[in-house]
Amino acid sequence: MGSLRLISLFALAFSLAISVTLGRPNIILVMTDDQGYGDLGTHGNDEIDTPNLDRFASESLGMDRFYVNPLCAPTRASLMTGRYYLRTGILHTSRGAAKMHGDEVTIAELLKGSGYRTGLFGKWHLGENYPMRPQDQGFEETLIHKSGGIGQTPDTDANYFNPILWRNGDLVKADGYCTDLFFDAAIQFLRSDSDKPFFIYVAPNVPHTPLDVA
Repeated sequence: MGSLRLISLFALAFSLAISVTLGRPNIILVMTDDQGYGDLGTHGNDEIDTPNLDRFASESLGMDRFYVNPLCAPTRASLMTGRYYLRTGILHTSRGAAKMHGDEVTIAELLKGSGYRTGLFGKWHLGENYPMRPQDQGFEETLIHKSGGIGQTPDTDANYFNPILWRNGDLVKADGYCTDLFFDAAIQFLRSDSDKPFFIYVAPNVPHTPLDVA
């Protein structure tokens, strides 16, 4: 997997809604893949049209003081733990260097311990075996692709349509476009229980390669 540019501000944008029953905010964290900070209209780009992301930004909590890394997995490790990536065991994106220490404490674990429902939909890239899997790191509901991207083992055909995914650890042959599948699963999870606040982490593989004409 190639190097990533600076991630979008949306990597750190939280869409907040007040939970009436518990008085705590629901949290939706969306992290796009391989998208530069300057690739969005809301960040001043007048060449690339991103109306939906711009609207999402206008309704979200924006953060303009943050650290990122030039590679995917290290940035995700820092995002999940709030720590420098080297301290988490993540060194790179492949060759055994994208495995987070199992004793790291993630934001999902903290929120789950505080009564939140937690879900991950999309890309994890911090380890695929116990105790590094998302279900080991605080996420109770997951729909993910493995490794660094769709098109890596075992879905070698790079199927963004009808991809091979994993739902709560079980392999499934999904029906639909990958981004739609991840967001639809997140919406279903959001609506499944209104009595508890939720933390939803949506991490689509797009606009990472392979590229599609939209």
